[in-house]
Amino acid sequence: MLKKIDLYIIKRYIGTFSVMLLLFIPIGIMVDVSEKIDKFKEKEVPLEAIIDYYLDFTWYFGNLLYPVFLFLSIIWFTSKLANNSEVIAILSSGVSFYRYLRPFLIAAAAISTTAFLAGMFIVPQASKGFKEFKHKYISRKKDDRTTSNLYKQINDNEYVYVSSYNPKRKRGNNFTLEHFEGEQLKFKIFAQTIRWIDKDSNFRLINYRKRTINEMGEVFEQENRKDTLFDFEIQDLAPLNYLAETLPLGELNDFIAEEERSGSPLIDLHLLARHKRYSIPLSVFVLTIIAVAVSSFKRRGGMGVNLAFGIITGFTFIFFDKIFGVMVDKTDMSPAIGAWLPLGLFGILAIVLLSYAKR
Repeated sequence: MLKKIDLYIIKRYIGTFSVMLLLFIPIGIMVDVSEKIDKFKEKEVPLEAIIDYYLDFTWYFGNLLYPVFLFLSIIWFTSKLANNSEVIAILSSGVSFYRYLRPFLIAAAAISTTAFLAGMFIVPQASKGFKEFKHKYISRKKDDRTTSNLYKQINDNEYVYVSSYNPKRKRGNNFTLEHFEGEQLKFKIFAQTIRWIDKDSNFRLINYRKRTINEMGEVFEQENRKDTLFDFEIQDLAPLNYLAETLPLGELNDFIAEEERSGSPLIDLHLLARHKRYSIPLSVFVLTIIAVAVSSFKRRGGMGVNLAFGIITGFTFIFFDKIFGVMVDKTDMSPAIGAWLPLGLFGILAIVLLSYAKR
């Protein structure tokens, strides 16, 4: 059973973390408003859209930086315990350092579970609203999606290619579709452009040509314009790079399976996003151990030294997380390594600091 000291530490842990979130998220919102207020006026953004954006921003911002907030909150209240000699009193009563660490890990488990569930089901929807708002009203980044030299398998037998794609006009250039049965090419379709026509709910091909191969030889077909349907949607040619971040767990698994089947060049980014949904919540335990190990004893310089260490370490963790994410995108690094290596490195640091602290 939990003792009074356990409940005291758990309450302080969760309470300080909650206050830290409630303190810094409004600050983040105010900073963001000050940066974007001119854009809001210029684009005449509706008030309702702005309110929805900042509701999504709260979840997105909190999910992005909660490891740092958590780390700082533990260092803050644990340093206060140490400065008040409460930690010395606990350990002097015969309690081992591992037993003293237990309530911290119990509280970490509660926060980690909450963060995991939010990251799987709530944050993706918030991330979608956050990114769509920025794309619509703030900036239209060219790197939101890959739009050139797109190649995709759309089913077991067919492959499509476009040299470039315009998502705003829903149009691709130099379209090619190849249909295979086994390893044999049965027909191939060419078109100068392919475009989705909303009002007719079909594709329109300009300068359409079709080459069919059969037992009698080759048959050619040509039309200036042809309206037809295919086994894909026009946006499938160039899905958003961040789409995996906006899907709840079930849809994410289905999406990744489809992207793997189609040979998507973005598959590593999608796998990285899924790995991070597991690795970031587990980082709560590692950061908790590091924070407790470095702040449970009085230091020359007081709490300021511990907080400085906490800020540096917390943002170093975020830095490593982002750097390895970029390496997955730009190099051949495995998505699993990119997601879990920062946690492994800080896990080693946690073991070293814990070994030092218990002495």
